[in-house]
Parts: sequence; C-alpha cells; structure tokens
Amino acid sequence: MDADHARQLLTRERDRIEQAIAALESSDRDAAAEQSEPGEGGSENLFQKELDTGLAADLVEQIAAVARAEARLAAGTYGLSVESGKPIPDARLEALPTAERTVEEQAALGSA
Repeated sequence: MDADHARQLLTRERDRIEQAIAALESSDRDAAAEQSEPGEGGSENLFQKELDTGLAADLVEQIAAVARAEARLAAGTYGLSVESGKPIPDARLEALPTAERTVEEQAALGSA
C-alpha cells in the first residue's frame, strides 16, 4: 500500500476515534449535569456508566493501535505482519488500517 494512502487511512481512523472520545466525554458531562440527587436514575445510570467505561477503554486501545500503526509506517514496516512479516492484504488494511497481522494469524489468536 502506498505510504500516503496509508497515512490518510490512519489519520481518518485517529479522527474517528477522537470524535468518539469527545462524544463520550460530552455525554458523561451531560449525564452528570442532569442528575440532581445522588442515586437518581438507579440501575439504568449504573449500567450506562459501566458501558461508557468499557467503551472508553476500548477507544484508548484503538488510539494506541493507531499510534503503533503510525510507528510502523514511519519505520517502513506498515502492511507487514508484526508476527510473521508476511504482507497484510491491502483490502484488510482498507477495512482495518491498524491491522497488525494477517487474517489467518489474527484468527489463530481468537479475534479479528
């Protein structure tokens, strides 16, 4: 894959994640402002807070994956598996710009 195109994909991915983080933070601020009494909202708010916490952790990991991909791009190894060094197909990189392994290697680990 062309380095400029890879850079564009990673920039879009970083922007998408940063927007999701900002939306989550805004949602948290809005929810906190709406709650006037401790415990108001009960289990619904607790569930949403736990869901948001999990989402925030996932977004932090996604940002870290973008940073690792940007480092591989700078090192000239973007598009190569971190495990085997085999090329990662461009179609996979288009779908998942932060891919670190081939589909087969990732499947062997148990996740996409």
